[in-house]
Amino acid sequence: MKLNVQASGDIAVVAVQAEFLDGGNAKAFKEQITPICAQYQKVVLDLGQVQFVDSTGCGAILTCLKQLSAAHGDLKLCRVTRPVQALFDLVRIQRILECFPTVEEAVKSFTPA
Repeated sequence: MKLNVQASGDIAVVAVQAEFLDGGNAKAFKEQITPICAQYQKVVLDLGQVQFVDSTGCGAILTCLKQLSAAHGDLKLCRVTRPVQALFDLVRIQRILECFPTVEEAVKSFTPA
């Protein structure tokens, strides 16, 4: 599991460099994302390379959201692939997490209108 982190002001854009986010690598994801969530209150998770997420992967993403929410921060998702979007639709993850088509739109969503 590799996470590519780029700062955009006070926002961390985290690109998941893996095809899967599942039971096999969710622990590594959580270990790597935890210090990022501790450093930044606003995180954009770029899922453009992820083709499969299982329940453990969803749990890892929600753990990140919980950590950020406790620090009055927020998590946004972007570039969600079709297979992953199908799962997110099924579990209705968009009810608690905003998803955006591009990194730019996700970053811009943190700016109050």
